[in-house]
Amino acid sequence: MSQDQSGRRVVAVAPMPPEKSAYALARYSRSPDSIETSIQWVHGHSSEKFWEQFYFDYGHASIADLGHVVICFEDITELAAIRLEDEPVWDGQAKSSRYQNFASDSWYVPSAIHGSETEGTYLGILRSLGEVYRLLHEPLVTFLSDREPRPDSMKPADYQRTIAARAFDVTRYLLPLACKTNVGQVVSIRTLEKQITRLLSSQLPELRMIGEDLKDACRRPPVNIWGELSGHQAGLNDPLAPTLARHAKANEYQATVYTDLARFAKEALKGSGVDNPSTWGTQDPVDLVEPHDPLDETVTTLLYRVSQAPYRNILSVVRDWPEKLKRDAIEVATRRRGPYDELIKEFRNGYSFVFDVLMDIGGWRDLHRHRRCQQVQQNFTTIHGYDVPPPLVAAGLDGEYRQAMDAVRSDIELLRKKDQEASLYAIPFGFKVRCLFKMDYAEAEYIAKLRSGVKGHWSYRTIAWLMKQQLVARYPALGDLIQATPPDVEDTLTR
Repeated sequence: MSQDQSGRRVVAVAPMPPEKSAYALARYSRSPDSIETSIQWVHGHSSEKFWEQFYFDYGHASIADLGHVVICFEDITELAAIRLEDEPVWDGQAKSSRYQNFASDSWYVPSAIHGSETEGTYLGILRSLGEVYRLLHEPLVTFLSDREPRPDSMKPADYQRTIAARAFDVTRYLLPLACKTNVGQVVSIRTLEKQITRLLSSQLPELRMIGEDLKDACRRPPVNIWGELSGHQAGLNDPLAPTLARHAKANEYQATVYTDLARFAKEALKGSGVDNPSTWGTQDPVDLVEPHDPLDETVTTLLYRVSQAPYRNILSVVRDWPEKLKRDAIEVATRRRGPYDELIKEFRNGYSFVFDVLMDIGGWRDLHRHRRCQQVQQNFTTIHGYDVPPPLVAAGLDGEYRQAMDAVRSDIELLRKKDQEASLYAIPFGFKVRCLFKMDYAEAEYIAKLRSGVKGHWSYRTIAWLMKQQLVARYPALGDLIQATPPDVEDTLTR
């Protein structure tokens, strides 16, 4: 705490149970009392009663931004990790597939196929991916070491870690969405409530189970290892966020809206050929879509989310629709919306720069972390094919990779006929995913500059560079200001 003759104070407050700290700060903003007095008041009064009244009954959602929690998720799938991170206001990190060895025989198996013949098929796909993942690593390390000898200025241990990481950059293309990972997050109670609701409303059983586990974690006291190590036992018996846990539940709007949209899109786009890959033409990795009518953008984005077609192709169809049909699409996307439900993120339109990006899942995972833009991701699939890592080609190892990925693609297509959930988890990172990125110029400049740097992975470096090139072509004065690095400028030993 600091204080001078003016009476000004700056006070750092020790961590408190999230619901109580939010209560204290909310009361602090609504009274003339000092923070010490407010905390003393809260200590003697029920925070649950306060939350029941102001947050859940009156809908004063902003007070939930005042309490933060640290939550860790262990042994969840990569697919679940992606969905956890879908919150626009989210801070966290996942176990890195670029810097750690993910070789494992421990895969997530959907409960619906336990003990069935389909489980054997599913595990066969994952084992084949794991085998090639392990098989390619050492030859890649040898190739990269020969191509980039250790400089005298670099310590052997640092060099070995860097070369290993560059090899994992390649082999991670073989990791399936079913592989296990860990995620740590620091979020407000408000974000946590949204996250729990979204998880409980998911079509995937794993996500619903994680949502239930998250509710249970809120009912219990948090793990207090640091306090125990420091000899501080205070607060060990306080539940993390009991009121939130009691009220969190699945949301009908979130649970049904995308199914409703998919049904509408199938009928409305029938005969247009828009979902036929043969009509897509050459699929560029990055397409900067020209500005267009907000209604057309909204409808196209809604349909894009439940399609696999390029945004531009869908837009060309929607532009010719009568206004009634466009309004019908919006009605489908809002008909089950309750009085307190936010519009789904596909309605977040009006950004000047709309990039339709097609890239490998592994590289997209890194771009997925950007929060100052709106992202609309299509469902994971094998329909767009897969990328081949350039180092594999340079090392002469791409034949084994292509053979494995071709076989896996065929197996996944057969698996999809038996169990769609299992076929989803079996998709490796090397297959491509389409995602819409909507942003302002500042975010476009930031992504292009940051992600094109030599420390990055070649996949997103290429995407970031192409974003800049698209901006240069469309808006030269703005595009030329972006200091991006061409992907052919390399420095393997920089991390």
